[in-house]
Amino acid sequence: MRLFLWAMALILAAQTAPASAKSLPTVFLAEMTSPEVGRALQQGVRTIIIPTGGIEQGGPHLVLGKHNHIVRRAAAALARALGDALVAPVMVYVPEGPVDPPQGHMAFPGTISLPEPVFQSVLEAAARSFKAHGFRQILLLGDSGGNQRGQGRVAAKLSREWAGGGIGVLHISDYYDPEANGQFDWLRRNGLAAAAKSGHADLRDTSELLAAHAKGVRNDMIAKAGSDRGVTGNPKGASPVLGDRLLQLKFAAALAQVRRWRAGHE
Repeated sequence: MRLFLWAMALILAAQTAPASAKSLPTVFLAEMTSPEVGRALQQGVRTIIIPTGGIEQGGPHLVLGKHNHIVRRAAAALARALGDALVAPVMVYVPEGPVDPPQGHMAFPGTISLPEPVFQSVLEAAARSFKAHGFRQILLLGDSGGNQRGQGRVAAKLSREWAGGGIGVLHISDYYDPEANGQFDWLRRNGLAAAAKSGHADLRDTSELLAAHAKGVRNDMIAKAGSDRGVTGNPKGASPVLGDRLLQLKFAAALAQVRRWRAGHE
């Protein structure tokens, strides 16, 4: 039987979450009423996780919303493990490449791209909204490479502006970095060195989506994946078991980074 990342997070959360967090109807902010959010803040919830994903091509075999499915699950697992956090709606519109003329992922139908300044402005506005409501820690969790720079800049800007006011903003950079989260090292040690490099819709991407949202993978199209169809790397051999392991590494890296950051801010 596969050991799901999310089940592990639930076990951890049950051991560490304060009573107030355990009583929440859900960790997803958008599925709560305004009074429920207000009560959660009064009862000790202080953290909001803002996940960012994307709508981008994933070759002939991965659905456009791949990142959104993965990061929503990861954010929920992180919130439950922390015990005092809620999850904001996933930001699905992110930088995906120039639009006119279309370049990068925009060369493939269905991709939606935001200019980098717009992405950062929206992310900043969301963070300011949560600060206004009383959240004290704002965590930015991105599951796409194009989101990382913008998240880092927003976190740095707001951290400087709010320094000394008891409000913290963290870009969880270790989550998506395959060197920092241990994915590349694990692949090398387990006979999959060829997959331990940057790719797109490759073995890592495909396996992660199989674990997080299997319906989002067109298994019959994996054999047709190639560089001419938006794929970098080789998705053949992908499995939900491998995906679970890779997601566990990302989750563990994120949780460890947040805990280190908290230790320096409390």
